[in-house]
Amino acid sequence: MQEIIRQLLVELGEDPSREGLLDTPKRVEQALTFLTSGYAADVDATLNNALFSVDYNEMVIVRDIDFYSLCEHHLLPFFGKCHVAYIPQGRVLGLSKIPRLVDIFARRLQIQERLTNQIAETIREKIHPLGVAVVMEASHLCMSMRGVEKQNSVAVTSAMLGTFRSDARTRGEFLELIRRPGHS
Repeated sequence: MQEIIRQLLVELGEDPSREGLLDTPKRVEQALTFLTSGYAADVDATLNNALFSVDYNEMVIVRDIDFYSLCEHHLLPFFGKCHVAYIPQGRVLGLSKIPRLVDIFARRLQIQERLTNQIAETIREKIHPLGVAVVMEASHLCMSMRGVEKQNSVAVTSAMLGTFRSDARTRGEFLELIRRPGHS
């Protein structure tokens, strides 16, 4: 990979042997390896049996989960907040596992729409809740740094499964709760 990055620098008109670029191929390889580490992640190992039987059937929300990903079209970052909710049906996930699940799928070459669906579908598959909702809000550098160059635009995607799709009141409650200001 480092040789490919050196060649890329040459193709860009740079001299990879100049002082500031000497270690760039190694640093870029390390960064890309980290930013795409989701491919090697094992969802089941990450959840680590943090699936618990519990008599609770009200909405569980983890909101404002920071995430960073790479756009598969330009290899530029997109980043923002992810909000996840589900209504248990006898089983819950350990709360810290939800942001870890977001990271697994965000640390791949992605489009926001697929990322949103992967998170929702995995939660549905693992605990079979009555419903799952995922909303992602992101700034895309491929839109703000190049192309249309709209620095303040935010893309919002959602996946509503089960009762979040079929029941407008449940969906509305979730959307209202994720819009409330956070604690100070």
